[in-house]
Amino acid sequence: MKMKKEDDPIDSEKATELSEKANELAEMYREAAEELTTVEALHEKNKDGLNNMKIQLSWLSEQPISNHFDLTKEYARKNKISLTDAKKTLENKVKKYEIEGKDIPSVIKDLKKYRRTLKGDVKKQFTKSIDNLIDAYSDHLDNTINKIYWVSKYKPLIKEMTCSEDVLIKLSKIEDENTRREIVDSLCKYWEAKLDKKEIGFSKGYGQIVKDMSSAKREFKSIIKKHNGSFKNWSEKETIKKHILYEVCDNQGITVRQVYERLPKQLLKKTTPSMISKMATTQNITNVNGTLYKFSDDIKKDIYAYTAAFIDSDGYITMDKNYNPRVGLIATGDRGKAFMLEMHKCLGGGRLHLDQKSPQGTRPVNRLNFYSMDDVEKLLKKCRPHFRMKGPNADILLELIRMKKSHKKTEWFNTRKTELFQLMKYENHKDHVGYNFAQYGIDPTTVAKFHENSKMVEMDRLEGVIV
Repeated sequence: MKMKKEDDPIDSEKATELSEKANELAEMYREAAEELTTVEALHEKNKDGLNNMKIQLSWLSEQPISNHFDLTKEYARKNKISLTDAKKTLENKVKKYEIEGKDIPSVIKDLKKYRRTLKGDVKKQFTKSIDNLIDAYSDHLDNTINKIYWVSKYKPLIKEMTCSEDVLIKLSKIEDENTRREIVDSLCKYWEAKLDKKEIGFSKGYGQIVKDMSSAKREFKSIIKKHNGSFKNWSEKETIKKHILYEVCDNQGITVRQVYERLPKQLLKKTTPSMISKMATTQNITNVNGTLYKFSDDIKKDIYAYTAAFIDSDGYITMDKNYNPRVGLIATGDRGKAFMLEMHKCLGGGRLHLDQKSPQGTRPVNRLNFYSMDDVEKLLKKCRPHFRMKGPNADILLELIRMKKSHKKTEWFNTRKTELFQLMKYENHKDHVGYNFAQYGIDPTTVAKFHENSKMVEMDRLEGVIV
């Protein structure tokens, strides 16, 4: 909207046109501000939708500060829906309104300047239009803050931080936990200083408190400015990465081509399947022959608990005929291959054996085996508290490894080594009906008593751990 100089002649037709535009925009804001009222009017027609919205808002307000992706996953798990549906449900796009390329504060400023050229009833009507626009804009900002769930409880403080649509849009795009915490921390500092200011009054220390409030405001602005590139101009590349992440988490084993075809139309021309394959790697997504898999972040938080559970169900703890300790994990197919690759990366040890031929001629077998005593000892010690089925097997290997490392010359070494071998065979096959224990010289009725011959206490004594 072009502005006229104050000394330019203004006709009443132009004034009326500007007044109508201001009224129209005010009405648009008013409709947004009265959105809740509209929903209530539709209550009888859409009770389920209203209840779901209330539950969603209530649930979000109860969550601790976290990154948006984790909240989306938790919401999907809690409501037993797909990650894509959860993402759509929690998606909140903050709108910015403009008139002829200008934001609303600029339009109001221009309208106020233009008002100086008017007189009489035209000026009064024009003033009412400006006031309506200001009120509606204020309501719009209030509603926008309410939609940004992780700062909505700090609305009074946000409004004192030079609140504008641009700032709120930037806040709405903050998705990582650390930045959210930095923002909240700066708001709390401002709030504490504001409380001190009320208590101390105009006395000694008042000036320092005012400085603290200004410092908290500057900190808030600096955080926004520091992340301005990722907030204001959210790159197409980052948007594509987010789409890849959601699609893979929701559809394990999806192909690169399928991810590409499911991108929004405006992004299809901005990338290729080859680019998507490379971007997926940056999101810790495993690519197996063109199919994509994402290892759950929840598993990584306690990787050894999960590894113990996996060994209990689809792994093994044993020793070979030369009394060497062996631990392994087994999975089949492409998904199993992706899983083994991720486990190898997370555990930081072991040797991968991929795409091995299955004895039954079915899907290829993938293994992650641990051979060295150091690797086996480290793994079993960290997994031991979490074993539910193969705890005795782990104890056998830990005792064997300790004996082989430091007590080979003891008189009981060979005898106990044989006992541990027989115990391992018994623990691995005691539920195997008809297993031939005799081939190893094992009496299944008495072998379990060998557990009582543990040398762990004796080794503690020899090593000076106990007197």
